[in-house]
Amino acid sequence: MIKNLNPQQTWTLWQEHSNAVLVDVRTKMEHVFVGHPPGAIHIAWKEAPDWQINTDFVSEVEKHQLDKTAPVLLLCRSGQRSLEAAMALQAAGFTDLINIVDGFEGPLDQQQHRGQIAGWRHDGLPWRQG
Repeated sequence: MIKNLNPQQTWTLWQEHSNAVLVDVRTKMEHVFVGHPPGAIHIAWKEAPDWQINTDFVSEVEKHQLDKTAPVLLLCRSGQRSLEAAMALQAAGFTDLINIVDGFEGPLDQQQHRGQIAGWRHDGLPWRQG
């Protein structure tokens, strides 16, 4: 089952479950230059420039999370790619999947800017660049 949790709920769950992994499914550029939660594992769901689905995504996640019943938390920019990635993991037998709604940067505001309404950074959760 795929659960949708906001960033704060996800942070709490991550702190309570030592066997949970947080997978950042954004591109390498987003992960490095926009920022990411410390301890997040970067495995892109899609990568520029062709934006094709990473056919090795599930096997790469399996290298970091051998227990398919343990929590896998999935993060992208705004919650859409992470949901797609969660569906692929569910099809592969993972059973405790968390899609982080609002993602790292959140939805666009009226000025078409992210990070002003919701998201991991907006919520003041730990993150870093590089």
